[in-house]
Amino acid sequence: MEWAMQIWNELVVLFGGNVWILIVTGILLATAIIDLLQRSFLKMAHNHLLKKEKYWLDSFVDAARSPASFFIWVNGTVLTMTTIIMHFNVYVDMVPYIQSFKSTILTLSFGWYVIRLVHRLEAHLKAYAREDDRLDEVTVEAMAKIIKLLAFTLTALFFLNAFGVSMGGLLAFGGMGGIAIGFAAKDLLGNVFGGLMLYMDKPFTVGDWIRSPDKEIEGTVEKIGWRMTTVRTFDKRPLYIPNGIFSNIAIENPSRMTNRRIYETVGIRYADVSQMDTITAKVKQMLVEHPEIDNNQTMIVNFNKFGPSSLDFFIYTFTKTTEWIRFHEIKQDVLLKVSEIIESQGAEIAFPTRTLHIESNQEAINFQNQSAVTVPPEA
Repeated sequence: MEWAMQIWNELVVLFGGNVWILIVTGILLATAIIDLLQRSFLKMAHNHLLKKEKYWLDSFVDAARSPASFFIWVNGTVLTMTTIIMHFNVYVDMVPYIQSFKSTILTLSFGWYVIRLVHRLEAHLKAYAREDDRLDEVTVEAMAKIIKLLAFTLTALFFLNAFGVSMGGLLAFGGMGGIAIGFAAKDLLGNVFGGLMLYMDKPFTVGDWIRSPDKEIEGTVEKIGWRMTTVRTFDKRPLYIPNGIFSNIAIENPSRMTNRRIYETVGIRYADVSQMDTITAKVKQMLVEHPEIDNNQTMIVNFNKFGPSSLDFFIYTFTKTTEWIRFHEIKQDVLLKVSEIIESQGAEIAFPTRTLHIESNQEAINFQNQSAVTVPPEA
């Protein structure tokens, strides 16, 4: 220990007897060395875990890097400030507040760590959800937001408590303030709770096509936020909808349909009535044999009614695909095959017609004679 005392004495002489400068320098130097060591250790662990592809475990290590540096440097800074204040005996009344802040350093660091950790786990869970249907991204995002909000709230409460603010008073104030805020911002709270219900009930998720028969809402969901949901309409306009609206309207989600329906009415001429039974039978057989028609769903092909200028039969069936573009390609193919079947039976698809009957000359003369009127001569 003699060598250490000798070095200390030499340093005191070097600083001209200003021991406080030596102590402050030593504290800052020690803080820098400790921070450098922890950064090097965590970086090595981070690179090792990435190399081993242990991404979940790496989230815990990578999230600690910045909060650990914050904890080390704030402790070093507080110790430095306390040393300077006590040496010069100025602003001594600030020491209790500095000490109170020091007691919250670990809480602040831990809160920051939790938020960073949740952010990283959220990214991994979303990537996992894209590959596994048992988990969806909307639920992951909702849980992440709740945990972040909880971590932020608890950190703020502990921070205020360290400065002498009563937890009971905070809770009482929060209760009364919550009632006042509830009346003043009921629409805002309604939207927030509406967003929570969307996360829990999941009537739709990001990427779904939705529409409402009650409102002029139709498009693809781009984002589900706490206050509003963003829907991109099919003409590419963004539509911002407060979440509270969804609790009062019906929402249709075509993205979750199992099949798409073909429901068409076809008319043939009255002159082709004898071919109706054969045509409907062949059309139904064509649908049964069509590779893109789902035979497990309802299929109807029947003569339906006597129209003003046609005999109408209808086609009711479902495609296997739900994709919009592919559905119309299949529907086109089905309708063209129906037209071929009608033509193959020597029939024709009807269109609105009128028959004009022209009377013969004799009938016209007789009509004129019957309609003649004798006009008396003028007085």
